[in-house]
Amino acid sequence: MTSHGQPTLRFLGAAGTVTGSRYLVEWGHRRILIDCGLFQGFKQLRRRNRKRFPARPSTIDTVLLTHAHLDHSGYLPALIRAGFRGRVLCTPATKELCGLILPDSGYLQEEEAKYARRKKYSEHKKPTPLYTLKDAQAALKQLDTVSFNERVDLDDGIHAEFIPAGHLLGAAQIRLTINGTTVHFSGDLGHDKDPLMRAPVPFGGADVLVCESTYGNRKHPEIDAEAELAPVLKRVFARGGAVLIPSFAVGRAQGLMYHIARLIKRDEIPYVPVYLNSPMAVDATEIYHRHHDEHHVSWEDCVNMFRVAKRVNSVEQSKDLNTRRGPMIIISASGMLTGGRILHHLVSFGGDRRNAIILSGFQAGGTRGASLAGGARSLRIFGKEHRIEAEVVQLETFSGHADADEILSWMRAAPPPRMTYLTHGEPEAADTLRRRVAHELQRNARVPEHLETIRLDAPK
Repeated sequence: MTSHGQPTLRFLGAAGTVTGSRYLVEWGHRRILIDCGLFQGFKQLRRRNRKRFPARPSTIDTVLLTHAHLDHSGYLPALIRAGFRGRVLCTPATKELCGLILPDSGYLQEEEAKYARRKKYSEHKKPTPLYTLKDAQAALKQLDTVSFNERVDLDDGIHAEFIPAGHLLGAAQIRLTINGTTVHFSGDLGHDKDPLMRAPVPFGGADVLVCESTYGNRKHPEIDAEAELAPVLKRVFARGGAVLIPSFAVGRAQGLMYHIARLIKRDEIPYVPVYLNSPMAVDATEIYHRHHDEHHVSWEDCVNMFRVAKRVNSVEQSKDLNTRRGPMIIISASGMLTGGRILHHLVSFGGDRRNAIILSGFQAGGTRGASLAGGARSLRIFGKEHRIEAEVVQLETFSGHADADEILSWMRAAPPPRMTYLTHGEPEAADTLRRRVAHELQRNARVPEHLETIRLDAPK
């Protein structure tokens, strides 16, 4: 526990890396965990998911989720199975999306473990999932919802506020007040010009700021997303190729369908079959209809986005896609090629140079997506090496994250915190943003270390 009753913050994840968002705030006997995410990417990071949680789960009072993506919520079933019995608070849309994402994660882990055992390609004698579908379903029972901009009393004079962050339906910044000190967690900040989501609410000030830095060393190009996407699709269709788009099922898939529907409607690309091979993405698209207040897509465009793709639900339908040839578009999870149905499509279509693989979002280091973006022409999939002859295109305009300039602009809205901690970024991105915060905003900034503990009541 904390010493001398002083509130502390411990960085249990997302320090020096993009994934595994977990921050533990302690004060006396109180323990509050902000985010409960999975580590993804490099093997040494993924191994952290299997290690004993740094704090005994049964001693944690409350978990506050910024949003539903797996690197922020995906460890929750494991935490609960290990003994956490407290409340999990999030926005209504986050609860709905977690209802899709967490069971899907548990199911995929079970299926991948079974496949690895059957094909005998795992380094483990008996591959087991981190958690199961049943674990994920049980975890959902502990989620309670809070509204945006509502002050939530966590007892002992501690209160929290969930503030719109853009990025994804339900995504929030979390402002926590404890023992008279305010600490603000940015969560994942949305891109100001995101075609779907509204821009994040500007930073309202705090004693301590914990801010993401995913795109801390980059600026999004000014080119329109559809102007970037259309030429790629047209040239692939012209040679009879199929387009594979690995996509996060929640957020990115809907944005892609939105743009594809608009391009087809304006006859800027020829009509070809579009397949959405992710049951979770299908259900997530319906959730967008129920939360129109969080995005600025018209009802008509939302309906067109929903209708443009043929939904692929069953495993049999997914396998059937692999027997077809282009021109067509297949959108399927996962966005960084870490697992899911897209891997089977990659095996079937990746060896044909007429086809294309379009990477539409950030690719964390150590993932197959990052390897492709870096020029790799061979990927290890299901224990075998597969040659990639298909064209690989990295889109630059489809990010759901604020870029470095937008993050700095967001920070400028409030007076300087005592300290700004930059997390959720690769080392180069986080350190580049640290230098800009220090030099351009004249503010104290640091990149914390994994498992580092800092005091919240005094400058660091």
